[in-house]
Amino acid sequence: MREHSEAELDRHFARLAARLPAGPARFIGWLRQPSSRYARFPLAVLLMVGGVFGFLPVLGLWMLPLGLLLFAQDVPVLRKPTARMLGWAERKWIERRRAKGGP
Repeated sequence: MREHSEAELDRHFARLAARLPAGPARFIGWLRQPSSRYARFPLAVLLMVGGVFGFLPVLGLWMLPLGLLLFAQDVPVLRKPTARMLGWAERKWIERRRAKGGP
């Protein structure tokens, strides 16, 4: 079961990197390396705090899932719930796009 959660998180990271320009995609790739653990943890916390203050102009709710995704990379207990939450959000997003007539 643990491998499934890790594979699911890897899939979400890959989808994120595919949608980003080359520079940010390389940065995400660097963050995922085991040697970047000490940079990943504070960045994840900052993203989650910024996501809570999503009502401010620059900050947004987009920061919360990204922070959770980075945090789950280092905390095995969070991998499965984070993968399930992101899978649910992805399904809802697809349903919404289909309901609006999108691809």
